[in-house]
Amino acid sequence: MNATGQSAIFGRRKEPHTVIIARGSEIRHFTIRPWLVVFLGSALAAIAIGYLLATSYLVLRDDLIGATTARQARMQQAYEDRISALRAQVDRITSRQLLDQQLMETKVSELLERQTQLSQRHGRLGPLLDRAENEVGAATAEDPAVPAKPDKHAEVTGSIAQPAQSYALASLGAATGTADARPFSLWATRSDPLPNDSAADRADKLFISINKSLKSIENDQLTRISILADNAYKNADAITQALEAAGLPVDSDFGKNESDVGGPLIPLDSSMFFDSKVKELDEALDTLDQLKKEARRLPLANPAPGHSVTSPFGVRTDPILGTAALHSGMDFRAPIGMAAKVTAPGVVTKAGWNGGYGRMVEVDHGNGFATRYGHLSEIDVTVGEKVDAGAVIGKTGSSGRSTGPHLHYEVRHNGEAIDPLRFLTVGKKVAQYL
Repeated sequence: MNATGQSAIFGRRKEPHTVIIARGSEIRHFTIRPWLVVFLGSALAAIAIGYLLATSYLVLRDDLIGATTARQARMQQAYEDRISALRAQVDRITSRQLLDQQLMETKVSELLERQTQLSQRHGRLGPLLDRAENEVGAATAEDPAVPAKPDKHAEVTGSIAQPAQSYALASLGAATGTADARPFSLWATRSDPLPNDSAADRADKLFISINKSLKSIENDQLTRISILADNAYKNADAITQALEAAGLPVDSDFGKNESDVGGPLIPLDSSMFFDSKVKELDEALDTLDQLKKEARRLPLANPAPGHSVTSPFGVRTDPILGTAALHSGMDFRAPIGMAAKVTAPGVVTKAGWNGGYGRMVEVDHGNGFATRYGHLSEIDVTVGEKVDAGAVIGKTGSSGRSTGPHLHYEVRHNGEAIDPLRFLTVGKKVAQYL
């Protein structure tokens, strides 16, 4: 009995558990080993313990979730701030480009407006400068301070059509960042752009250079107008002084040198200043033209140029009687048949035989002035005929009370004979201005 019990406890082998599953006619069985049971139990226990530990950690350390959430919120906020900054920068760049474009368009408009002004000035200055060349040209050609024959179309007009058009293209490119200074490579006064200059900077420099050139053209216009006006006044002064020195009447009084003046100060803009200069030149030319007309109506020309005077005006010994007598004119040595020319425009009042004058022609020049041409051999005009200065009125001879062929020339004012030498002297002085 003891042996059997001993064998059951210490010597017998423990049989594994066998599970038999019967399903209908099919019978299945599998054997559960002890080590498998231990392994599965250990695995389940480890999983359960890990789950419990993880759950406890998450419950006890819930601040990790909050920290992660806060970090994500901060990252999102940083991204949103960066995006806002980029949008603001883009808006600033866009706004600046729009402002630059508007500024450039404004500048181009100003240039085109100034070009229009220059073109309009050309229309006004063209005829005026032609007139100034005709009125003042002969005298200013001798003045070293005044350039002879000014080029009105190139210098005074100052057309800028092509530069303005090129600048418009450059300015539009500047607003989009594609401006190029090459269209102005032939512009003499432009500033060379620096390598680090932006398109807007290059466009600004081009605008400044073109503006300076336009200003220079305007200054040249004003300077030339001022010079022409001053020379017109100088010529008028010279004619007036010559006429007054000879005691001849002068109706023009332009008062350029008046000193008793005054009034409030009213500043002028560029357009008003230009208009005032043009008006001044026009008034100076009108004054000069009026003086020229008055001087041309006076008998200032030489009736026998190149011929000597054989008897002057004044008291002399009569060539026939040998007694003292008044000679009312000047005698010029002239052969028979030489053309006798009138010294100023007028109307023939006498043409025929007139006592000691022989064949004589008298011409009325207005304002009480008249000239007589005596001892003619032939008369080629009739009473009432209008003649111009230099017109042939007859031929010289020795008719009437004369001792030989010559031309007797008289100048009379209101019927009184005056010395023709005064007129001839004035004529020489003002000939260059007429």
